[in-house]
Amino acid sequence: MATVSDSILIRVAAGEEAAVKECLDRYGGLVWSVARRFSPTREDAEDAVQEVFLSLWKAAGRYDPSLASEPTFITMIARRRLIDRNRARASRPDTAGIEIPANTADRRGQAEIEAAPDVGRAARALAELRPEQRQVVELSIVRGLSHSQIADLTGMPLGTVKTHARRGLQRVRDVLGISEGSG
Repeated sequence: MATVSDSILIRVAAGEEAAVKECLDRYGGLVWSVARRFSPTREDAEDAVQEVFLSLWKAAGRYDPSLASEPTFITMIARRRLIDRNRARASRPDTAGIEIPANTADRRGQAEIEAAPDVGRAARALAELRPEQRQVVELSIVRGLSHSQIADLTGMPLGTVKTHARRGLQRVRDVLGISEGSG
């Protein structure tokens, strides 16, 4: 077991910046392997790892080297966080069928919009997104909802909404051949 002098978590709790990097380097693989076992997709596991490490930073002050080793404590925090994520996912309402109403002005110009080749390409790019990413991007762009409003509506954590928005928009940019700074 770790002693107080060599405990990364105790150093993290004390605010030592180098300990945070050391913790990520030393225990990133452990947290990743636990996250992959609990997560349905690689992307979900990536989001989960971020959440686990945030929980770990908050819990670092509770670590007691006389009770458990660091890997055991980290695994316990990771499992608890991942179980919470899975419970939240299971209790979330299915929002895949949320209808996004178009206003009258949108319907009038629909024929013109559909005729535009760039819009058709954008629609195809959106269709290539994962369902969660597409939902977040559509709620943001079509309905003009903020990330917080989307999180409230869908029941997704705010960080997950932001990740889906960022990755979804990046994928659309990639499909359309738009560089980050040009559009």
